[in-house]
Amino acid sequence: MQHEWISALLGGVIIGIAVSLMLFLNGRVTGISGIINGAIAPAKGDTSWRVLFVVGLLLGGLTLKALSPAVFSSGLKTETWTTVVAGLLVGFGTILGSGCTSGHGVCGISRMSPRSVVATVVFIAAGVIAVAIFKKLGLSL
Repeated sequence: MQHEWISALLGGVIIGIAVSLMLFLNGRVTGISGIINGAIAPAKGDTSWRVLFVVGLLLGGLTLKALSPAVFSSGLKTETWTTVVAGLLVGFGTILGSGCTSGHGVCGISRMSPRSVVATVVFIAAGVIAVAIFKKLGLSL
């Protein structure tokens, strides 16, 4: 039990340092959906860092999976179609919310952006409501 909160704390510190470095050194907010969107629809002179950032995320995840595959086992059994639908809904939500949880929840709140506070409250409320509905219907998550 103690190990879990230490891991969470360490992860939060690492994320905080990473987004702070991105803001201070690159002048950019670390909103993953915006970074990926900018890599897909590139603007001249603003593409290479985005592509490198996404490649770094993927390589980091693949490296961790190779070194410690147990980290990725959740015990959650879902059908492939459920994962695809969930991914599409998240993508739609990032467009609708003008950003994702990393942009609003981590970077926006730390910059005291009222819009990001509202967006993050809506993200969390929608998640709580979705879980309640799924449980009420007897559907597993």
